[in-house]
Amino acid sequence: MTAKRTFDVLGGIALLAVLSPVLAVVALSVALGDSAPGRGVLRRRTVAGLNGRAFTMLTFRTKSPLAALPLLLHVVAGRMSLVGPCPLTPTHRECTGEGRRRLSVRPGLTGPWQISGRSELPWEERELLDLHYVDHHWLGMDLAILARTLPAVRRRRAARFA
Repeated sequence: MTAKRTFDVLGGIALLAVLSPVLAVVALSVALGDSAPGRGVLRRRTVAGLNGRAFTMLTFRTKSPLAALPLLLHVVAGRMSLVGPCPLTPTHRECTGEGRRRLSVRPGLTGPWQISGRSELPWEERELLDLHYVDHHWLGMDLAILARTLPAVRRRRAARFA
């Protein structure tokens, strides 16, 4: 197991243990607040994983940043990484042809795209950030990205409510 994968497993398990009460509260909140019963608390989306293997990515049915908490299960299972390129559908143009380069690493919960402006960035710039990560990633870069993720999310939330 590589240092990155070891970090992902240990970090994912630790985060799941610490955040399990939050996971339970969000799941209950979504279930109780759902206006269309029977849909479940999780949203399913097929994405391309390592080497292009498709998997069903699970998130909570909420617009909150807490929607991503179930992704920790994918990290522990080895389908995702804590840090990596943005998950894309298998039919996305970046997952076919020459763009398959991004599939040489696991998609991440966060990545350069997350800390650099996310939806405010033009798609081409997000694409370049992901490819730069694929070509140059190392554990130190992952740690730096993780350290900058929470402040970036807070800044976006503060700007949205300002």
